[in-house]
Amino acid sequence: MYGWTVKMSMPSVLAVAMVFFMIPGGVLSDMRGTQGLEAQQLAQGSTHLHRRLKRGWIWKQLFVPEEDPTPRVIGQLKSDSDQGESFIKYILSGEGAGDVFEINEYTGEIRTLKKLDREEKAFYVLQAQAINRWSNEPEEPQSEFIITVQDINDNVPQFQNEPYVSSIPEMCPIGTTVAQVTATDADDPMFGNNAKLIYSILQGEPYFSVEPKTGIIVTSWQNMDREAREQYQVVVQVKDMLGLSGGYSSSTTVTVSLTDVNDNGPTFQQHLYTFAVPENAAIGTTVGRIMAEDGDTGINAKMTYSLEGELEESTFIIKTDPATQEGVILLAKPLDFEVKRRFDMTAEAVNDHVDTRFLSLDDFTDRTTVKVIVKDEDEPPVFLSPVYEWKLPENAAVGTVVGSVSARDTDTVNNPIRYSVDKRSDITKAFKIDPNNGTITVAKSLDRETAAWHNVTVEAKETTQNHLSSSVVVFIKVLDINDNVPRLARDYQPYICEGTQAGELIQLLSAVDPDDPVEGHHFYFSMVPEKRINPNFTIRDNQDNTAGIVARRSTFTRKDRTQYLLPVVVADSGSPVLSGTSTLTISVCSCQPAGHCPTGGVEALALSMGVSLQTLLGILFCLVTLTVLSVVMLMVRRHRRKQQEGREVEVKELELPETVSQKVFYYGESGVGGGELDFCQPTVPMRPHPRRRERRMRREDVRASIRMSLRESHLIGPEDEVFKQFILDRLAEADQDPYALPFDYLQIYAYEGSGSPTGSLSSLDSSTLESDQSVCSPRPSLARLTPWYGAREEDTLF
Repeated sequence: MYGWTVKMSMPSVLAVAMVFFMIPGGVLSDMRGTQGLEAQQLAQGSTHLHRRLKRGWIWKQLFVPEEDPTPRVIGQLKSDSDQGESFIKYILSGEGAGDVFEINEYTGEIRTLKKLDREEKAFYVLQAQAINRWSNEPEEPQSEFIITVQDINDNVPQFQNEPYVSSIPEMCPIGTTVAQVTATDADDPMFGNNAKLIYSILQGEPYFSVEPKTGIIVTSWQNMDREAREQYQVVVQVKDMLGLSGGYSSSTTVTVSLTDVNDNGPTFQQHLYTFAVPENAAIGTTVGRIMAEDGDTGINAKMTYSLEGELEESTFIIKTDPATQEGVILLAKPLDFEVKRRFDMTAEAVNDHVDTRFLSLDDFTDRTTVKVIVKDEDEPPVFLSPVYEWKLPENAAVGTVVGSVSARDTDTVNNPIRYSVDKRSDITKAFKIDPNNGTITVAKSLDRETAAWHNVTVEAKETTQNHLSSSVVVFIKVLDINDNVPRLARDYQPYICEGTQAGELIQLLSAVDPDDPVEGHHFYFSMVPEKRINPNFTIRDNQDNTAGIVARRSTFTRKDRTQYLLPVVVADSGSPVLSGTSTLTISVCSCQPAGHCPTGGVEALALSMGVSLQTLLGILFCLVTLTVLSVVMLMVRRHRRKQQEGREVEVKELELPETVSQKVFYYGESGVGGGELDFCQPTVPMRPHPRRRERRMRREDVRASIRMSLRESHLIGPEDEVFKQFILDRLAEADQDPYALPFDYLQIYAYEGSGSPTGSLSSLDSSTLESDQSVCSPRPSLARLTPWYGAREEDTLF
């Protein structure tokens, strides 16, 4: 048989528990039995509903208190068919069966096994069965029931969202909400008063209060002033069980800050501010600082300062320091102790932002008096004019007065002043100044064409101990006079073609003059006055500062005359009038069809010398060629001389027979012009010959051949083929190599044998030296060699 099961949701747990208390056990048993039977018949598909006899479960108790450590019987399940014969077996299953709850299989009593915590689990859903112990057949259908854990006050209320920080504006009205604190209690809010909370103020009265049920904190003091106290610590307590004895409590702290409002105006702490400033202070100098205190902060404390009073010339200005809100007084114009010694002003401070809810407009303004005293300072002299400018003709005589400068001491003492010219501004020393009265005169002759302006710096210095000084610039303009002769603009080289006709323009002339007249230059061109007129050329003045040379005839030929001299007179329009004469050389040349003379003066020069142009060009070409060859030969000669100077004595040993000296000396020319030996110099190999032809035998092979020949010469004799071939090779090499040394040179010396009818071909025996002569003598010409094998005992010299 199937038992009757009732499934309920969590919110229905309490309702079910109350029903269990109200409904008698028999009625519940009947309902369960009847419903179980109906469900079974429906499951079997029966079409007829048969009611069984009244049977059901008996429930004794279904509640268990939490936190009870003692195991105890909390209820009993019993079937109405149980008569005490113990043939019914009770079985418990579901949540907590076996570890939290257990059932007596004989009596149906349910017992707790351990302490329960409602905050961990508030109820348990279990299933119970009653079966026949002998037949294992169910006596009652499986039934579901709920065991509810009964709450006790075992949890302390806890505040949420800590810490609490809040701010309110100062001067706010009573009842302004500050913050809301919230606490929670883990106990069952539906059972008794365990989770019912109430709030109260422990610290913060009488400024703040809290609503007991909601935890809302409000102000309870009127016109709280931030300037008096900016921050408050409010301690709020919460209790459960509605604050009754035996409950739990906890507390929290709420930090309340008062924000600023503009309820204070600026106030000067001093009625008079006095400052002193020297009269030579620069513009922008800080004279002093004033301060109007404002109890507010931030934007409410910002203020603007202004000055009123003796400010017709705006001598002082005031600005607000954004960091300190001080009024900074600055100097706006230069001071003069001798003109004004004290300034009395009124300074005003006004808040930038006002709030008429708390103060009137007048309360946001305050004033004070500012006095500035000017201190006297020793100042340098002051020139009456900031700059001087004079004009002077360039022909002014030495000692001419140019002008006078004047400076005065502005101090009350009025010290005497002396004047001087700065030497750096008048390097030529063209001017001098009277040190007492400042009169400037000419010290040297002036030339406008050299320097049209003179910028002279004049210094005025007090004669007191401080020697304060100042300077001024004097500009002197040198006026022009007509003192320069005009001349032609450039060096003209005019020419005339052989086919030129009378009246043709040969050359256009212009002139220059270093002078600079006010009305500008005007030049006049003319011929040199003579008794007769020039028959060849004439000068035509164009009246625009230019003139042209014009031919007067048409019979110009190179054969007749190659050059003509034409004096030209140029006069200016100055006062007095100055003129200059320049002589032009006019050459005659054979021009091309277009009228161009390609050779110009060269051809005329050739004709004047009586030679043709081709001959002159040939001579020039030869001169250039000879010059180039001379330079090349000089460079080659210098190069060879350097190579010859690099050759030094070389001494090298030759391998000789045991009875023959093993030393063979290699020597070369040393010094500038001689072939003398210098044995004191280090041995240096001779210079190589870059253009020497390729030899049939390398130098090493030749030396090896010489050594072999020397070793065997006393055995084989001069008629041997080896000597013959060696001599032939050396002769061919000497004939073919222009750089080869003489055959009697020690470097290629070879032994000829004792059978030569002519004797030695070498000139080594041409002179003798004493045996005791020093090798490192200052000028040794020959060197001594040891006797050759088979020779006489007398010395052989080189």
